[in-house]
Order: sequence, then structure tokens, then C-alpha cells
Amino acid sequence: MRIEDVYIWDINAKWLGISPVQLMENAGAGVARTIEERFGKGLKVAVFSGTGNNGGDGFVATRHLSFENDVTLFLVGDEAKIRSEEAKHNWEILKKLDFVKIRILKDSSYIKSLDLSEFDVIVDALLGAGTKGEPREPIRSAIEKINEYSGKAKIVSVDLPSGYPSDIRVKCDFAVTFQWDKEEYGGFERVIVKIGYPKELYHLVGPGDAKFALRKKGEHKGQNGKLLVIGGSEDYFGAPYLAAKAASYLVDLVYLAMPEYSARRINDPNVILRPFERRNFRKEDVEDVLAIADGVDAVVIGPGIGQRAETKEFVVEFLRWCEKPVVIDADALKAVAEDLDVLKGKNFVLTPHAGEFRILFGEKPEGSLEEKAKLVVEKAKGVGGTVLLKGAYDIISDGKGWKYNKTGNRGMTTGGTGDVLAGLVGALLALGNSPLRAASAGAFLNGLAGDMVKEEMGENFTALDVAEKVPQAVKWVLEF
Repeated sequence: MRIEDVYIWDINAKWLGISPVQLMENAGAGVARTIEERFGKGLKVAVFSGTGNNGGDGFVATRHLSFENDVTLFLVGDEAKIRSEEAKHNWEILKKLDFVKIRILKDSSYIKSLDLSEFDVIVDALLGAGTKGEPREPIRSAIEKINEYSGKAKIVSVDLPSGYPSDIRVKCDFAVTFQWDKEEYGGFERVIVKIGYPKELYHLVGPGDAKFALRKKGEHKGQNGKLLVIGGSEDYFGAPYLAAKAASYLVDLVYLAMPEYSARRINDPNVILRPFERRNFRKEDVEDVLAIADGVDAVVIGPGIGQRAETKEFVVEFLRWCEKPVVIDADALKAVAEDLDVLKGKNFVLTPHAGEFRILFGEKPEGSLEEKAKLVVEKAKGVGGTVLLKGAYDIISDGKGWKYNKTGNRGMTTGGTGDVLAGLVGALLALGNSPLRAASAGAFLNGLAGDMVKEEMGENFTALDVAEKVPQAVKWVLEF
């Protein structure tokens, strides 16, 4: 696991109803328990806390340790700057306790004169994993002060040594890190403590995944993604429009390449139309469509494109030469099923429902969630890309791990919601996300928008209603 995953898990845990206060309580209790298991009880303990959540874990550890040890808490910084609600909550509890000594150290001159020789254990809860660069004052002086007692007292860091990975860091005997060992950590002993995350968080897609996927890159037009949607035929014009409409809320520019016959039915200033003569795409169009693809960050191909032989040829030939990340959806899946080799070395997401999955891979996903997931992982690995299997629970795999999404409702069986999904996944690819993250977050946002529509209108709604709800779904995620 990486540090980024920690933030995602925290957000997704909150969505499941596991409050940040619970997680902080379990983390601080775990630190206290580890100290007593290693060094016994009746100890003199100094806890150095900062004003962030790492400091909050230190507040909780202080309370737990105070039951059978003599504890002094040193708050490094101003209590008015204690950031989160849960850290403030635990600070207020400490202030009511008569058997915990509290000293507030606002500047480095206080810290430099401290004598810590009476303490058996020093707990470092100054800085967490989110800090960048070298620590600033007064934290820097606190780190230097703790290090003066390295080898004399036992030094225990909360999650990681404060200041890590810079050179100004606490020299701890070990760090108590939470739930799992982080890939980025190295060079210090770690004790892993569980803090109450359920197994679901390994696989469940939640607002944390979407929040990280929606990060904007730049301030200027076109820096936040350009997407090309290729679709439509003489029979269908709504499907590619729905994909483009949904995507237009997430990226700066959406180009929609369609046969002119169906393009004439579309009138939306938010979508840049690129009509092609004829009623359906043919192999002769590949070069011109590739020229448009050259100027974008990602491509969606397939919505409403039809299953004529000449169109299937167009799809396969386009994919053979396209070098952009691509979402392959709807009828384009059926075209690719006849020539899966065309995907070799490409960066892509396939978005089949169960029937299309069988056409692609010759097997229908059946059984429990885990049985279906195992099949999706196997097929994604075989094809060398990401597969998003649509269903009551969407299952997503890049051939290594797997995720599942449970937003959405029965109203979304209406035609076109799959096109909205393809557009969202394409837009998230255009924003620079990996195919796995784009597919996961796209599924979450699509289902969330559908759930918001259902709350307002009941189960009878259209795919356009879902597409138009995307901005509200994004707002909800970013504010969560």
C-alpha cells in the first residue's frame, strides 16, 4: 500500500460510517498498547504532539497510557491551530484530566531548554505522512530535542518518524504504523497495529477513489483534459451524445466524431462536432479520425457505432493505430472480440456487461462477487488491460488487483446509462488517471449521479437525467 491509499481508505471508511474519531481512537489505543507490551507499565512517558491528526493520535495514546503510567503531554504549537474535529475532541478531553500534565510549547526557545532525562519513553506524534520537505520551527527543535535522548530513553514514533523522509527526522526505536506496512517506508523498524478497517476497503470503490481521480491539473483551457468520442451510425445518435455530454462536465474539451447523417440531430454548444460524410463509419475514415485523436488526451469508441461489417473494420483498424488511452464500449467491443490481438501493448478499458463479456472472452461471469472478480482479473490479465464488468455491482480489474462499485440502482437499467459511464471513464483517462482508477471512479460517479436522480424522481428516469446530474455528483465527492 502507498501513502495515497491511506487517505483513500480513510475517506471510504467514513463513507461506510466508520468515523475518523473511531479510527483515531483505535490508532492511539494501539500505540499505547504496543508501548506497554514492549516496556511494561509504571513508566514515565513524554508524548510530543503536533497540531495535525498525528498529534491527535498522540492525544489518544496519552489518555490510554495515563491509566497505569505517569504521562506528560507536550503540545508543540498553538492549540488554536489543532486542525481536525477529532483531534480537537481528544484535546478537549485531555484538558479535563487532572492526572495528565500538559505543557504547551509555542516556540523553539522553550523546547531547547527542556530536560527529558526523567522519562523512560518518549512518544513522537509530531508529524504524519502528509508533510513535505524539512520540518519547520518549532517542530524542528522538538525533533532535535527528542534525538538528544536517542539511546537513553525508548523513542516510539506514531505512524512514521516525524520529518521522514528528510534528514531532519526522529531517531526512533520503532514506529507504530496502522493497518498495513506502507511501500514507501524504509530504514526504521515498524510495528503494525490494526485500527478497524474492514476487508471491504481493499476492494470497494468509494468517494476517496473519485476524489483523487478528479484532481485538476492546470489553470488554462485544455490543460484539464481533451476527449474524443467516436460513435453513432444511421441507426443511433443518442448514445455517443450521452457519452460526450457526461464527459463535458469533467474535461475542458470534448470532440464528437459522428457520421454526418446522425450528427445533424445534435445541437449542443458544449460539444465540438466533427461530422463525417456517409451514414456509417468505414475503414476509409480511419486516417481522418486518427488526425483528430492526435490532438486529445483520451478516446472513447463504440457508443451507437453499429455492427455493420465495414464499421467493425473501421474500429479494429482505428485501434491498431491509435496510441491514446482508449475506452472501448458497446458495439466496438463486438468488433474487438473478433481480433483481441489488436489490443496488444495498448492502454485501454473495456466496458462490457455480462453478455458482451461472454462474446469477448467466451465465458459468462457467474456465482459470488469473489468468483466473478476472479474471472474478471484472469481475463484482464490475459488481454493486458483493464476490464470494467457492468452489473448490479460493477467489477473492475487491471489483471493485478480488483475493485467493485455498488453505487447505482434499478432505474439505471434504462438505455444509455452505459454510454454515460463510458464518457465518464474516458474523461477521467483524459485527466491523466490510470485505466484502473479511471474505470473505478467513473463507475462510482455514474452510479452516484443515478442515485441522486432516483432520490429526486424515483426509479423512472432517463440516461440524460443521469448525465446532467454529474456536476452535482462531482460536487458531493469533492466536499465529502
